[in-house]
Amino acid sequence: MAVYVDVMFLRELLIDGAILLTSAWARHLKPPPWRVLLASSVGACYVVLMLFPQLSFLFTLAVKIAMSLLMVWIAFGFTSIQHYLRNIGAFYAVNFVAAGAVLGLYYLFMQGSGEVWRTITFANGSMRVELKMGLFYFIAAFCIGLYVYRSVLTQKRERELVRAHLAEVKIRIGEKIQTCTGLIDTGNQLYDPLTRTPVMVTEAALWQEDLPESWLSSIRSAQVDRLVAGMDEQPFAWQDRLRLVPFRGVNRGSQFMLALKPDSVEITQEGRVYETRKVLIGLDGGKLASDGAYRAIIHPSMVQQQT
Repeated sequence: MAVYVDVMFLRELLIDGAILLTSAWARHLKPPPWRVLLASSVGACYVVLMLFPQLSFLFTLAVKIAMSLLMVWIAFGFTSIQHYLRNIGAFYAVNFVAAGAVLGLYYLFMQGSGEVWRTITFANGSMRVELKMGLFYFIAAFCIGLYVYRSVLTQKRERELVRAHLAEVKIRIGEKIQTCTGLIDTGNQLYDPLTRTPVMVTEAALWQEDLPESWLSSIRSAQVDRLVAGMDEQPFAWQDRLRLVPFRGVNRGSQFMLALKPDSVEITQEGRVYETRKVLIGLDGGKLASDGAYRAIIHPSMVQQQT
């Protein structure tokens, strides 16, 4: 029996590439083509190794799972554990749906029990089922597309709604200019209770080059009141710009957020530019978006008057 390694490699390359691209579409990702090609090549090479009996130890369950994790990491990268696990879930979901679609379509188009029995062989007391695949791969891909479209349509609409409210933010503090992407949140009604100044929230990690490391740890552990109390022991260049803003978290009591008073904040959205000086920059210790789509929450009052 002749085995064409190049044909097997190209076939697996196309299948793995289709599954990775479908997974990316389901997660609304746009990985670089070279990453998808490299991950597909790794999967195709792994399948070709099946031809070598001396490498049978590579086809254990643990190695197969490790190989799939490697392919997802190569194709989509690693930004956070939550983001990575979601990519893995999408990858396995597409794989399982593709396998089920191929198997279902294969038996759906069989004509009579005779054709079924021709795919079954008995040897050494065990039964083996042989599946002759061809056009079914492409039919299954079409079914996968329909399935994924129906299952992620709502998620895609939500992401598009979020993107419609994204804007570029430029924060100026003295000679320092910090830029990031922000989300205009109409539900953000956080004000400084004394001056009624709106508060725009940013990730504290955005200012890691300007804030001491101990400050970042205090912000992440929500102990900013103790940080301000020990201000005299650790001077800070922007000390006169610091503010404490009280707020009430979800299912929590009253807390304090450390904030900075900038010189100005400029917001650009779809060609419209908004600039304000009456604003505070609140520092949040976590990630505002798991996928890093935005790193600031823009107060709606900041985009009311265009400059």
